[in-house]
Order: sequence, then structure tokens, then C-alpha cells
Amino acid sequence: MTSPTVSGAVVARVTSRIDGLVVGIREVIQHGLPPELTAHLVGELLAPVLGTADLLTAEQREGDPDCYRQHVLHAERDGSFSIVALVWLPGQQTQIHDHVSWCVTGVHEGQESERRYRLMTDGRTSRLIPTEDVLNPTGAIAAFAPPGDIHQVRNSCPTKAISIHVYGADIARLGTSIRRTYRAPEGER
Repeated sequence: MTSPTVSGAVVARVTSRIDGLVVGIREVIQHGLPPELTAHLVGELLAPVLGTADLLTAEQREGDPDCYRQHVLHAERDGSFSIVALVWLPGQQTQIHDHVSWCVTGVHEGQESERRYRLMTDGRTSRLIPTEDVLNPTGAIAAFAPPGDIHQVRNSCPTKAISIHVYGADIARLGTSIRRTYRAPEGER
């Protein structure tokens, strides 16, 4: 079952745990704090619900054989935040990208591999430099805000992986949190 459309997108009916998370995130947002601090506080709210059996409905746990699947769980009416479940089948990955807003990710099931990058420029040209490879198991939280949020995420485990993402933007309206994609550095192509 789905709820009415929000900003033109259908948003799935959510569980009571997601409803509780929405209430907590609203309280954090109302403080009007800087993006980095907002993301950190939202991460503290997300961490305790990761891995709980009743966080998502069966439909919200469904993947897509062609690419990772996004389920919009909540989009705040004023556009201040959204909650999304991403379902990754083995081997699925994003492009290298950055984001339109602050973001918190938490691994709900499985594990995700993440490669982080820094954009280097000499004033005429720019290039990506890998800075860190991170393995995010169930329960792992990452919180970040632009600039400096360039990364690629993939499911490197042999089973499905599910992560919960909270964005400081209306993903139901935008369709994605990705602001820009990047070409892989020469050695990674």
C-alpha cells in the first residue's frame, strides 16, 4: 500500500519505527544547525533502528536486478528532509558522485563498500584522488555534507544489502540525491 503522492512522487507507507525516526529528525531540523552538525545528530537517531526486523515492510526490502533500487520512505512537506531505503543486490554500485545536501547513511542489512575521493585542481584542470576505502557493515553510520562528499558505494557482499539514507532535501521531488557524477580516475577505469 502507498500513501498519497508527495511532490508528485508516490511515497511508501512506513512502519512505526520510521514514523518515530521522522519525529526525531523534525526536532533536529527545527534547531537550524549547520549541515555537518545536523547530519551528526540525525546519525545518532538512525543508529539504534538499524538492523531491527520491523524497520521496513517486505515491499521496501525488494531490489531490482538491473540496478540498486530506491524506496522513498518519507519526504517532509516543507522539503527539509527525506528518508530513503536503498536496496542493493550483489555487485550493484553507484557512479562516483556528490550530493545536493547533507546526508546520513546507515547500513541496515549486509555490508557496503565505499571509496571516498577528493577533487584536486591546479586552476586549469581537476582530477579525483582516492582518499579512503571503507567497509560499512550492518549498523555502520556515515554523516557528511558538501563540499567534500565525493564517493562511490557498492554492495561487495554475496547477499542483498539495504541502507537507510536521510537527506536534507526533498528526494521525492528531486528523484535523486546526486548533484554531480564524476569520471573514475585513470587507474580505476
